[in-house]
Amino acid sequence: MPITGIYGPDDFANRPQAQTARARVTPARTGPALPMPSLEWTPEVEQITAPLYKRVKHVIPPIEWPLMAPTIKAINELKRARNAVILAHNYQTPEIFHCVADIGGDSLQLAVEATKVKADIIVQCGVHFMAETSKLLNPDKTVLIPDQRAGCSLAASITGADVRLLREKFPGVPVVAYVNTSAEVKAEVDICCTSSNAVQVVESLNAPSVIFLPDRYLASYVASKTDVKIIAWKGACEVHERFTGDELRSLREADPSVQIIAHPECPPDVLAEADFTGSTAHMINWVREKRPRRLVMITECSMADNVHAELPDVEMLRPCNLCPHMKRITLANILESLLTLGEEVTIEPELAVRARRSVERMINLKN
Repeated sequence: MPITGIYGPDDFANRPQAQTARARVTPARTGPALPMPSLEWTPEVEQITAPLYKRVKHVIPPIEWPLMAPTIKAINELKRARNAVILAHNYQTPEIFHCVADIGGDSLQLAVEATKVKADIIVQCGVHFMAETSKLLNPDKTVLIPDQRAGCSLAASITGADVRLLREKFPGVPVVAYVNTSAEVKAEVDICCTSSNAVQVVESLNAPSVIFLPDRYLASYVASKTDVKIIAWKGACEVHERFTGDELRSLREADPSVQIIAHPECPPDVLAEADFTGSTAHMINWVREKRPRRLVMITECSMADNVHAELPDVEMLRPCNLCPHMKRITLANILESLLTLGEEVTIEPELAVRARRSVERMINLKN
């Protein structure tokens, strides 16, 4: 079913100016800063990190490893000293995803695993809304983000005030928010979803119409999979919206044997050309099962590197696009975050209570 309506900021004449979100990142420390460890490449570092290099040797050249390994060793030692755990999204670079992360996955996997964390400190290697989600689900833990500038074009496209205006325009229609939204927005909606479970979440509401925000392309994908009428918002992911159907057709013309898989945040003409469409977790599972000889992953570049590190027999072809926000997270600022306990995510308690409800409702949704 096609989207029945799509709205954006320009469609509301009385839209208030965006206010500062009440979810903040502060330089506050919860303990003393630790001294900077040695970052020299030594035989000891080489020996200790050798098993980690085996995980990434197909995507990180040997000449680069001595520059990374001392920091990786220091991070892994600091995690134990701080009783910290690192959560990393699939779009993080291989040296982060495979060498320092304790838990990796897509937004849904990280949200679920965040509820099981026993450590005192969570370091979120992803973008800001992911760190907010971890804080919502772990209000008594310290949640750090190595770079507060790691934002998201989708999260920035809509505010809590926009959600209230949509509710005024469509009274009684339930609202679903993609997890790629701020805590301020999550506090105004009925339930959250990820690209893994968006259709399931929409249909769980048992409503003839649903407001789905903020990604217009994910909304279009959901609308194609359900009879529920979808009212969408005009947001888009700056990484995925740059792909085109013409680009994919050119790839097939050059090599008819190539397999193409795409994320549902891509435009419809891209999904029409793909052999498979799914969330990052679903895409990875598809590759593990199918083991195609040559593959194009229409998503963020680092995910292709991470999959190739695990499955080196699968040849990864470009194109792909880099997320500038994900790439703000580096080994250097992860180390700094663990040393200083800076860049702490805090959320106003009243806001957190309302936002937590929509995230927990998603996590607790039964299949």
